[in-house]
Amino acid sequence: MKTKFALGAVVAAIAVFSQTAFAQTAAPVTRDQRKADTAEANKSGTLAPAGQGPGAMASAPSTGSDKTRMERKDTVKADAKAGKIAPAGEAATQKAVKADVAKAGSDKTRMERKDQTKADIKAGATQPAGEAANPVAVPPKK
Repeated sequence: MKTKFALGAVVAAIAVFSQTAFAQTAAPVTRDQRKADTAEANKSGTLAPAGQGPGAMASAPSTGSDKTRMERKDTVKADAKAGKIAPAGEAATQKAVKADVAKAGSDKTRMERKDQTKADIKAGATQPAGEAANPVAVPPKK
């Protein structure tokens, strides 16, 4: 037990002291060298703004547009007139679903459906209220 504890303490001590030895392998940079590097980076435009991290200005994508503001406005107006712009929010999708359901309705008028039902009742082809559906081969009960 004591040997395991002693070995663990030795390993921990070696780990702590080896980190400090590896951290100081490069020669320290003087203040004048740091100022010269910063001035050079500032002149070349590669110096990152404060808080933006390394290389923020050098790798920034272009945010410019190929159209003027008036061209974009005209395009939006033309799309709105043509009905190409979808309404914002969830209501737009709900409205589209309702429109699809309404289109999938019957091809008969209400009077045609009523007449068909009356004819089916006279012929005995309808199922009485409260009865389970029967297979086609079995005639309905009366």
